[in-house]
Amino acid sequence: MKIVFRIVAAMLFFVFFVFALKNTQEAALHFFLGYEIRAPLVLLLLAFFMGGTVLGILAMMPTVFRHRRDLTKHKKTIATMEKDHEAQRAAQLQPPPDGVVSK
Repeated sequence: MKIVFRIVAAMLFFVFFVFALKNTQEAALHFFLGYEIRAPLVLLLLAFFMGGTVLGILAMMPTVFRHRRDLTKHKKTIATMEKDHEAQRAAQLQPPPDGVVSK
């Protein structure tokens, strides 16, 4: 499976590399107030792809932290329940004190 993954990754790298070589012409990006950036098209595409990736990761951070907090809370609850269960089990395994009649 690793070999298949590496072959697919190599093919994708090759396709994107050829794409980058074919799109080296200069492109202009116009902003407000007359600002303009001129750069090769492939660099502009790469910059916007990276910016979108960063924004996507930042957008997911609150959800990830909420899930981590919930996981920690649930682990503590499970540990408490296991501790109570072990205490009950230990109490059941102890012989009754003298003078107590069990059923």
